[in-house]
Amino acid sequence: MFGKRAGGPTTQSTTPAPPPAEVKEAPRSDAGAERRRAPAPASKPAAKTAPKPSVQTFQAPKPSRPAAVAAAAARARPPADNGRSEEYYAIKTTIFNALIDTIDLGQLARLDNETAAEEIRDIVTEIISIKNVAMSIAEQEQLLQDICNDVLGFGPLEPLLARDDIADIMVNGADDVFIEVNGKVERTNIRFRDNAQLMNICQRIVSQVGRRVDESSPICDARLMDGSRVNVIAPPLALDGPTLTIRKFKKDKLKMKNLVEFGSITPEGAKVLEIIGASRCNVLISGGTGSGKTTLLNCMTGFIEEDERVVTCEDAAELQLQQPHVVRLETRPPNLEGQGQVTMRDLVKNCLRMRPERIIVGEVRGPEAFDLLQAMNTGHDGSMGTLHANSPREALSRIESMITMGGYSLPTRTIREMIVGSIDVVVQAARLRDGSRKITHITEVVGMEGDVIVTQDLFLYEIQGEDEHGRIIGQHASTGIARPKFWDRARYFGLERELANALDAAEA
Repeated sequence: MFGKRAGGPTTQSTTPAPPPAEVKEAPRSDAGAERRRAPAPASKPAAKTAPKPSVQTFQAPKPSRPAAVAAAAARARPPADNGRSEEYYAIKTTIFNALIDTIDLGQLARLDNETAAEEIRDIVTEIISIKNVAMSIAEQEQLLQDICNDVLGFGPLEPLLARDDIADIMVNGADDVFIEVNGKVERTNIRFRDNAQLMNICQRIVSQVGRRVDESSPICDARLMDGSRVNVIAPPLALDGPTLTIRKFKKDKLKMKNLVEFGSITPEGAKVLEIIGASRCNVLISGGTGSGKTTLLNCMTGFIEEDERVVTCEDAAELQLQQPHVVRLETRPPNLEGQGQVTMRDLVKNCLRMRPERIIVGEVRGPEAFDLLQAMNTGHDGSMGTLHANSPREALSRIESMITMGGYSLPTRTIREMIVGSIDVVVQAARLRDGSRKITHITEVVGMEGDVIVTQDLFLYEIQGEDEHGRIIGQHASTGIARPKFWDRARYFGLERELANALDAAEA
């Protein structure tokens, strides 16, 4: 069924690298027909120094360079912690090439992943026997899994995507793969065969959501099936090979209680945020890159009632709302002719016609800020959005700048009055220098004095120093405001007693 067809193998998006010169291939066999029979032994060339057959061995090569050169190489590429060496990759390339020459990819594509993986494993096992490659059972299993990932999955990324402790995966060309774990970026031993394989995997990822990445469209935002956010920038814009960045989502959706357990916020502060969400305050979540804005937004949406109709607008759909009545909208890039683009502003303007009760904007970046403020100020209470800023005051200034750059010729005072009338609370998230993430401000937008927007902080995170391990020492503290501006709104929803208890407990 999977033998090589007469016209040659079907082309595949994964372009294999040429086999290394030092690995001598055995005569090609029709594995599709011979798979169920015992393979014939490969020819054995005469040994040069000992009467042993020329068998490829799976072991790390012994270092032969001076210590200084070896140390420099170790700094350039970390040693493999799973036993993978240059020889391993050479053997893998040879076997992969033989698999591509043998298998019928057209028929393989018609099978489900589990059946296709079994067929691939059978053929690869036979190729290993034919080529007389000496491997332990564990090493062979590792090779089988890697090749299955290359053909059916995302190649070397698969083990990283399976780990739930990784927040970001950053691929800077075929040989440089970094991950973020516990707020710290570290280099891995993961590598691709070449930039062609990396580019093919990038195309495989973005094609799943109907997008493309190539020389004519070298920048692409996409997502994985689990909601993880993906950004690809390809040559000629990326000079050292395709650059792939994946913001991973945890398999288990975080809740506000998890943020309390992590120390990102106190129980009293979490209770105040719960009341803010439940009483339908308009919330703007501000923070830098990797500060946890989307995670916090997901937690805040957990306080939305199940009978409310929620419409989300995102560049790449990544929010994980649990309510039953959610409409998810996603922007669309232009096609090859430059037509058909749907911007964030188009989505926000359209969702106003969809009878939403709350509008959630994944990230406010441009003129859609004006439409979001209009939505917040025209009966869509409880709407939320995120943006990049380093403080609540800066977040409000950025909203003003976005509206101005959108081409609206409105007086500054008019824009600021719109901001004050629309946004109730700004929640600031930050990633500290030790890698921890904290909610540093819960700030109310109170009103205006003259032409200046007036805000007041309800909670602050105060840094007190660091311990001997470099971890930040600090604490969340209430500013002592006993009656915030949204008190009447909380009372309307019957939450004023809970709000008073939370503020009293925080001050104590």
